[in-house]
Amino acid sequence: MEPKIELRQVSVAFHGVPVLRDIDLTIAEGEFLVLLGPSGCGKSTLLNAIAGLLDVSAGQVWIAGRNVTWAEPKDRGIAMVFQSYALYPAMDVYGNLAFALRVAGLPKKEIEERVMRAAELLELAPLLRRRPAALSGGQRQRVAIGRALVRAAEVFLFDEPLSNLDAQLRAELRVEIKQLHLRLRNTTVYVTHDQVEALSLADRIAVMRGGVMQQLADPDTVYRRPANRFVASFLGSPAMNFVPGTLDAEAGTPVFRAEGIVVPLPRYAGLSEVLAGRPVTLGIRPEDIVTGEEAAAAGFRWQAPVTLRESLGSETLLWSSLAGARAAIRTTARSGAAIGDLMPAGFDSDRVSLFDAATEERI
Repeated sequence: MEPKIELRQVSVAFHGVPVLRDIDLTIAEGEFLVLLGPSGCGKSTLLNAIAGLLDVSAGQVWIAGRNVTWAEPKDRGIAMVFQSYALYPAMDVYGNLAFALRVAGLPKKEIEERVMRAAELLELAPLLRRRPAALSGGQRQRVAIGRALVRAAEVFLFDEPLSNLDAQLRAELRVEIKQLHLRLRNTTVYVTHDQVEALSLADRIAVMRGGVMQQLADPDTVYRRPANRFVASFLGSPAMNFVPGTLDAEAGTPVFRAEGIVVPLPRYAGLSEVLAGRPVTLGIRPEDIVTGEEAAAAGFRWQAPVTLRESLGSETLLWSSLAGARAAIRTTARSGAAIGDLMPAGFDSDRVSLFDAATEERI
């Protein structure tokens, strides 16, 4: 099967300043790909290059087996949903949904069928005669999505469509977008800086930084086996804990050494001589640290001083320290740990990520 979207060595520069550098990306038919990264990383620029709203400086853009590098947006078989709703205020919901179809000269009956199908999918049928001013933010965004749906495009492009909504509406629409994709199976490219959106929506995530793709993988791999320290720190709330130290060998087993601690690393067996003395950073997710009685069975244990406690309803976040570095520990809401306590804590080495101190790449 041919890929639905293929980017071949795509670069974009503004006034000679590189914004995207040699992006190679293949997106399968029916795939939901999320472009994730901080502001200014190039994710929206890449989306606009796919859409044809920006000219590429080098490389090629292929959609559905066609080279569309220099094709107009209207000829690329794409539909786009922007961060701003961009609805026509003088038209009702029906008019907004039907506008592009009328401009394209489609028969009235076909326009009505497409509009009603999209309205049913997005639960907009009772709102068809309302104008945008009479709609909530979530309803307006559903209308914006509906305008893309009625076009029956091969590819959907979403540019941070939920960032203007409050937290509850974002959660609700996130579920709706995922369910919509599961029903329609359109090829979708979705831009966001919100890691929760990325992890919950994506089949694969492309993490970007400085116009360069840092990692491309399924959500679990990106979260559990980040390619470098940037990816590890960008995903997770709070972020992965990082402890600087060095690698060494003890009785033939690789270990991580830092201020007052020695962490066995049996899964790095065989590399102890190669890696000995190498400056590294150990990373451990807050949820991978166990406390209390569970810590007794962990491969590495220490007495963790509790410096701050945050109750988050369904869970508790404890702040502590490990080898002089700040450490967050995610535990249950029933945790009885209080500020000032010294509690048993620990983790297993198979939960650890190691990053080279110089390159910050995963070891």
